[in-house]
Amino acid sequence: MPLPVSRRSVLRGAVLLGTAGALAPPLFGGTAASAAAPGPPLSTGTAPSAGTALSTDTAPTTGSTPTTGNASVTGRAGLGRVDQPVIANCATWGARPPSSPVSVVGSRPNKIIVHHTAFPNSTDYSLAHAYANSREIQDLHMDGNGWLDSGQHFTNSRGGHLTEGRHGSLYALLHGQTMVQGAHCVGQNSQAIGIENDGIYVDVQPPQALWDSLVVFCAFTCQQYGIPASQIYGHKDFASTQCPGLLHDRLPELRTAVAARLG
Repeated sequence: MPLPVSRRSVLRGAVLLGTAGALAPPLFGGTAASAAAPGPPLSTGTAPSAGTALSTDTAPTTGSTPTTGNASVTGRAGLGRVDQPVIANCATWGARPPSSPVSVVGSRPNKIIVHHTAFPNSTDYSLAHAYANSREIQDLHMDGNGWLDSGQHFTNSRGGHLTEGRHGSLYALLHGQTMVQGAHCVGQNSQAIGIENDGIYVDVQPPQALWDSLVVFCAFTCQQYGIPASQIYGHKDFASTQCPGLLHDRLPELRTAVAARLG
């Protein structure tokens, strides 16, 4: 029977197989300010630092300031059918700053890729555990894999708590026009949003709270970026891996649930 890997054995990429290399030219610099804690308790994105030069691809709306609640920087979240879920930004869960500038792709993603962490299935469903888990993933990806930040764009805990993964991902999501380049799936890092679900689901189903949160997150992300519900995939669709386990078998169910929310 497959067993969950220890957290330390994940260091070489058992979680979120991807690449930290071949990144696009950076759009904005390091985000040390984003790592200050405590941060805002609700969903807010971190904008590029004032005075930072932007590339000629596509930049977030000049002068925009991210907001909390159900309104995005451009108003997209407040106008859609799916309300913005609460997503704790990097500052809120105590993220470290990236080791080098995070890159932004000047176009919208065309799909969502679902992952599982392959970490042991914790019975701690608290928000505090979700934050601690986000910090541990970041440590593994930065210190073990040598990546500049967390590889995934967002993380979903077993208690259904959503957190921002790579710095700038939430800001881009709220704008709905660009995406941060990730390191979660080789060949897809500049065109797919990666959502990491904590736990291992090779032979067990995820908790209902995680599933419900995943549906809402995918629906909101599809709405923001104009991604069809049919374009939700699993990691194993693009790599030789068991990830995301039984969640992959439920992708048709997930797509149907997301499509229903989108209307």
